[in-house]
Amino acid sequence: MAGYQPKKRKLTAEINVVPYIDVMLVLLIIFMVTSPFVTQGVEVDLPDTSVAKTASDIAGDSDASFIIVEIDSDGNLGLSVNDEPVVRGLSLQEVIVRVKAELSLAPTSPVAVGGDAATPYADVVLVLDELNQAGIQKVGLLTEIREQS
Repeated sequence: MAGYQPKKRKLTAEINVVPYIDVMLVLLIIFMVTSPFVTQGVEVDLPDTSVAKTASDIAGDSDASFIIVEIDSDGNLGLSVNDEPVVRGLSLQEVIVRVKAELSLAPTSPVAVGGDAATPYADVVLVLDELNQAGIQKVGLLTEIREQS
């Protein structure tokens, strides 16, 4: 027995990945089941005001008019003042002249630029830039689709 030596086993450190895979599959199933119930919006608590005027209130004033510059998908411009029918087929220079004329009559009139969904964004930016270069400082973007008259 003097020559007997037990076999030395070589120790290897390995990570057992089977439990890791099980945990990952359970988490994947949980996320797949709960993802349709997640809402896509963010709830916003908007502030209340008692003195602010809406756009329709401003347009209803006798000295203020609401000026809307519309751009269609082909880049054609239209102009509407105080919900009058839209005058279409105007050039950019004609729109600038008419907007400046309206603002000379009622300097507090809000000006809005809008386009339909197919209007290239570059056309909207071009009109905003040209109005700004013409000295019209307060120009907003139209956010709601207006009914065609």
